[in-house]
Amino acid sequence: MAPGAPTGAHDRGRAARPGPTGRARWGTISRAQIVAAARRAVETVGYERMTIRGLAADLGVAPMSLYRHVRDKEDLLDEVVDELLAAVWRPRVSERDPRAWVVEAADNLRRFLVNQPAALHVYLRRPVVSPAAVARMEAMLTVLQKITNDEAAARDAYAAVHTYTLGFGSLEASRAAHGSTDGGRAALAAQLAAYATPHQFSIGLAYLLDGILSAVKRGE
Repeated sequence: MAPGAPTGAHDRGRAARPGPTGRARWGTISRAQIVAAARRAVETVGYERMTIRGLAADLGVAPMSLYRHVRDKEDLLDEVVDELLAAVWRPRVSERDPRAWVVEAADNLRRFLVNQPAALHVYLRRPVVSPAAVARMEAMLTVLQKITNDEAAARDAYAAVHTYTLGFGSLEASRAAHGSTDGGRAALAAQLAAYATPHQFSIGLAYLLDGILSAVKRGE
């Protein structure tokens, strides 16, 4: 870069450069840089091993510097999970086939929870109202209203599909993490394990949607 050239745009998003002590100069760190470091940690060492101290070391700042921009580790996880969710939740199928759209949207969230332990951690601790989660909810409500032709029914349907997806994803992730504990009853263990597979999720979701449509037709 030529002498005297502005550096703001050039350095934006990069880790702050260390000063004479080896740490970044005061005021050079941003929330975006901290979130980026947290995402790297989540994707490499896992959210359980991510610490504020470790993020500070990665960014070359004192740990207390991070608290000027973030509340705590959970605050960071919320934003990291939101970024990851935004990249994967949208179905590829057209909304012109609303049922197929809902099925794919639900399955996308299930896979996200199973493949991203940080996401499952966040979703099981509290209601998620991050930008991507809210955008997903609003899109699902819109599509479900096409199926039910009723706003209240669409909300009830969303609640049913969403809680089913969260519960199934949690069980599937737990089974994947801990494996079989058959205690010598291999056949029964295999049968129970099959209750938490993607195929079984699809079957259960079909039953759920069939029930919702039947209730709508009966006017319940």
